[in-house]
Amino acid sequence: MELMEQVKKIKTRDDFVVFMQNLLRDLRECPERWENANLEAYLEAIAAWVQEMDGYYLNRGEHVPKHLTWRDLGEILLAARIYE
Repeated sequence: MELMEQVKKIKTRDDFVVFMQNLLRDLRECPERWENANLEAYLEAIAAWVQEMDGYYLNRGEHVPKHLTWRDLGEILLAARIYE
């Protein structure tokens, strides 16, 4: 299953763990899909995306979450692979 589709289905901690395993597999098998393939760049992208995430949710017509869910965390980690 494509990562974008999988992240939408995260509801539980177990779902998140499976997603993380697939995210890591994607990095190993398709590093060319990743703008931020090293730890430093990836962590910087996570911080930048979280700082700007209100705009992401508002642009999608969604409320900005006050409390993150497992799905929200998955979306952050997925976005950070390409966020500049």
